[in-house]
Amino acid sequence: MRSPDLAPPEKKARLSRAATAGGSVEERRRALRRARAFATSLLVLMLVIFIATSIGMKDWPWLAYVRAFAEAGMIGACADWFAVVALFRHPLGIPIPHTAIVASSKERIGIAIGRFTANNFLSPKVLAERMRDVDISGWAARWVLRGDNANNVAQRATSSLNQALGALPREDLNAFLSGAVRGGIENVPASPFASRILSLLWAHGEMQALAEKLLDWASTTLAKNRETLRAKVSKRTSRLIPKWIDSMVADKIIDGVARILDEMREPSHPWRIEMTSTVEQLIGDLATKPELIEKGEELKTRLLATPAVTGQIDALWVRIENRLEAPETQAQLTRVIERLLINIGKRVQDDERLRSGINRWLRVAVLRTVAPRRAEIAEFIRNVVENWDTETLTERIELTVGRDLQYIRINGTIVGGLVGLIIFAVTQLF
Repeated sequence: MRSPDLAPPEKKARLSRAATAGGSVEERRRALRRARAFATSLLVLMLVIFIATSIGMKDWPWLAYVRAFAEAGMIGACADWFAVVALFRHPLGIPIPHTAIVASSKERIGIAIGRFTANNFLSPKVLAERMRDVDISGWAARWVLRGDNANNVAQRATSSLNQALGALPREDLNAFLSGAVRGGIENVPASPFASRILSLLWAHGEMQALAEKLLDWASTTLAKNRETLRAKVSKRTSRLIPKWIDSMVADKIIDGVARILDEMREPSHPWRIEMTSTVEQLIGDLATKPELIEKGEELKTRLLATPAVTGQIDALWVRIENRLEAPETQAQLTRVIERLLINIGKRVQDDERLRSGINRWLRVAVLRTVAPRRAEIAEFIRNVVENWDTETLTERIELTVGRDLQYIRINGTIVGGLVGLIIFAVTQLF
């Protein structure tokens, strides 16, 4: 599939010349003024020649041929001047019928432009033929990967997202988000959801790791509080028992508990086996037992009715908005979008099948979107032209074709002069 960047050299040169020929509005104004001044100067020249030859004919009779040329040239120049001016305005401000054609035909011009565009540019056949030669996705991928385009697009996207969120009504958005969160929580069965969460934690060893941490904490706490435990044991025993016996009993108890905690670290320990069986049974019961499911729904309802939970849900959007407005979040979001664009661009550029598929989809989307709405587009163009004021419409058309129309005046002056000269010469011959 051919890309616009791979157009033949002669086609690119032709497009470049066409773009240059248009020029800016000011450049076209200057070109029109130059052409108009040249055509008017030629008319003045014909007038000067006519006056000079009229005076010199008494001494040089052959000047009658030059005079005939100048006379006919003046007539042709005046006639073409009238015709050119009559297209855009009333000649000399006189409201002569069938003049100021553009100003008086604004509605018809709008209809004609809209119909011409719809029939000659937006027909399904023309769109299909033109888009078949355009590699839209390849061009877009190359553009994204060129220079800082991906970063610029990412920054614009982040800024637009921030502006869009800021433009939304805060209270309505907060109420909508709160309702959506509350509705989502209400629609999720609490007990089966807890069963899935517990199953995931158990399958990934999170609960086993938590049990190990609890055992470590218990062992450490027991070792740190050995003297405190000795004092507690001593207070509980009889005053008749010696203190060394109290200390020995306390050490035996502490050492026994520490040994039990160390034994519980072994995977084959009965406590471990019992814990595994209990957790697995709880996972199954939470998902299947009706009474647990009912209790889970009751607990969820009570939690949702708690003011603290309601306040947290209502304040959710405020926290999200504050987070999104933070500079570091904006920068991070820009980097994520930039990486996404670059990855997509590389994938599209390197994968011919993907690129062809995207181009095919774009062609179908354009054909299905634009072609059926040709009449609406033509109507839109007509409305735009009709809404222009008369001076704007006249100026735009005159800047487009006015320079060529001035050459009609120039050609009319020369051709008219030549025709007048021939007629005069023929009359003198016969």
